[in-house]
Amino acid sequence: MPHQAPITRRCLLALAATLPSLACAQLAPDTLRAIDAIAVKALEDKSAPSVSIAIVKDGKLAYAQAYGMARIEPPVKASPQMRYKIGSNTKQFVAAAMLLLVEEGKVSLDDPVARFLPALTRAKEVTVRQLLAHTAGYRDYYPLDYVAPFMEKPTTVDAILANWGRQPLAFEPGSQWEYSNTGYAIAGRIIEIASGKPLDDVIRGRITDKLGMRSVVDTSAGPWDAGDPQGYEVAALGQPRPARPEGPYWVWAAGNLAMTASDLARWDIALMHDAILSPSSRKALATENLLSGGTGTNYGLGLAVRMTPEGRLRWEHGGEVAGFRSQNTLFPNDGMAIVVLTNGGGGTSDKVTAGIESLLFAPAADPAAAPALDKVRTLFTQLQAGQPDRGLMSEGLRAYFSERTIADFSASLKPLGELQSIAETRASRRGGLVSRAFRIRAGGKNLAVITYFTPDGKLDQFLVYPR
Repeated sequence: MPHQAPITRRCLLALAATLPSLACAQLAPDTLRAIDAIAVKALEDKSAPSVSIAIVKDGKLAYAQAYGMARIEPPVKASPQMRYKIGSNTKQFVAAAMLLLVEEGKVSLDDPVARFLPALTRAKEVTVRQLLAHTAGYRDYYPLDYVAPFMEKPTTVDAILANWGRQPLAFEPGSQWEYSNTGYAIAGRIIEIASGKPLDDVIRGRITDKLGMRSVVDTSAGPWDAGDPQGYEVAALGQPRPARPEGPYWVWAAGNLAMTASDLARWDIALMHDAILSPSSRKALATENLLSGGTGTNYGLGLAVRMTPEGRLRWEHGGEVAGFRSQNTLFPNDGMAIVVLTNGGGGTSDKVTAGIESLLFAPAADPAAAPALDKVRTLFTQLQAGQPDRGLMSEGLRAYFSERTIADFSASLKPLGELQSIAETRASRRGGLVSRAFRIRAGGKNLAVITYFTPDGKLDQFLVYPR
């Protein structure tokens, strides 16, 4: 495990390189150690030699660190100042650039593609919004997870549009959701036509330069810097080997950007705070699009839009180009974001993201949990014996436990014998009470105990069910 500098120093080191005007939040020392453990564990499967992480907390950069090897031979350690290719996380920048042109009246999301590129298939029926939402129907030119031999050679945007933008649509526009890099190549060219500038100039001049994202580079325009990480690929369970990159312009608007994790975090902060886009544009970017039949897509414009099982709003996107994977996850209502960049394939970026998300949103310690568990254990044992302590109960539960009810509890639970284990499985609030569910094992049987507790700690319900 790498030596850990104090969080203030670590954050300032990252800011000195990439975020000179952005203040730092702080993470607790135990959280820092847990993040270290998550990253080190995720690198054990060797599919990615390194991982670079940035975390936003309370709308500020709270963490920037890199782990593992940026290059295996000769060995070069990864650092948070290194840029990684972010692949399809580029798409949110392309969508934002389009929305800036919408704000200026140069484009409408409901414009037909034919306004700009009339030669493309059914261009009068496909809209700009559908391109950005992956509902246009243009067939994806890069669906594979490896670089086909023809893609190792240079191409041009015009060649991609001619070869894939003129094929028959895969479905009626707006009727289905199907990821399409072709749609973003078309969108990128529309941005150039509407603005009169190259796509990279629009993204750099209107977004990244304004945010001080100094590490950003267009990988389609020039060779990869030898000082940045080497991308790696693994065949089956073999060793990481240098990946063969796509030829120039194959990824372009679909995934051409590279940057540090901290710079991508800076974009996340700007997006959450409407620093670049107007509130209405940001809403368009992060609002789920619906299909023509009304079905949701879980996708906005360049961002997946979801609710977690806990009811937390999440914006996210993954990215992959030859030898690199990225995961960018935002929780706008919580002021948090997690950026994970790797120089390899596999599930490393997903594992690290999931681990950090679980860590950051772990429920706070419940001081009433242990006393509640003790009371449930005690009352269960007493009911087995047919002698419950009514002092543990509310007035309502005392009334519930009539002599007949106690006799039924005792007759059915006593034969199980000694309680072997007990654990709380769920806690929530309802009607001014705390609901707690427990799993009990006794006599080789699994039981569920569903309880309610009053504010003063009395049991207001105690029901037992087979599991």
